[in-house]
Amino acid sequence: MIPGTSILARYRARADAFEAKVASVRADQWDNPSPCAKWTARGVVDHVIDMHGVMLGLAMPRTDDPLTDFREARRQVREALTSERARSEVPTPGGPMTLEDHIDRVVSDDLVLHGWDLARATGQDETIPVADVERLWASATAVPAELMRRYRTPGAFGPGIEVYGPEVVVPEDAPPQDRLLGYVGRDPVSKSV
Repeated sequence: MIPGTSILARYRARADAFEAKVASVRADQWDNPSPCAKWTARGVVDHVIDMHGVMLGLAMPRTDDPLTDFREARRQVREALTSERARSEVPTPGGPMTLEDHIDRVVSDDLVLHGWDLARATGQDETIPVADVERLWASATAVPAELMRRYRTPGAFGPGIEVYGPEVVVPEDAPPQDRLLGYVGRDPVSKSV
């Protein structure tokens, strides 16, 4: 059996959705601001590609085409997830875990949240699949308070790294997607981008 089959399937579905968003960005939208204050639409995609490299311990090759670059990054992650390397232990801010678990908890989850960022920046469908909202809500709210403070502190895990922004308060009866987005530091209501 291929290591991490369910992890691979989840990654593949999320990467497919993210790639479709990247492919739908018009040439005049790459400089649009995103919900991540420091990034444009292109910056969001660059970050996602960079995080693929971080997971694998290498710098991802770049061209002038974000779609080509993302496709190469996902190819390399897929290759890692289908190899014995997937079961190797790696150090992480949350403690040691297998490479496949680290990919699942970081870069795969990033595809969901940053997919929303890219959609918001470029006027695409912002709907996050219900299963992803439930999974990300459960994992985010399970983070111990001390670690969550570090997640919300810019640079706590290295220069330029901010896992979550400050929480954005949303009504308790807000839809689950809005509650998730607010919890991880996005304003689900403001369309000021």
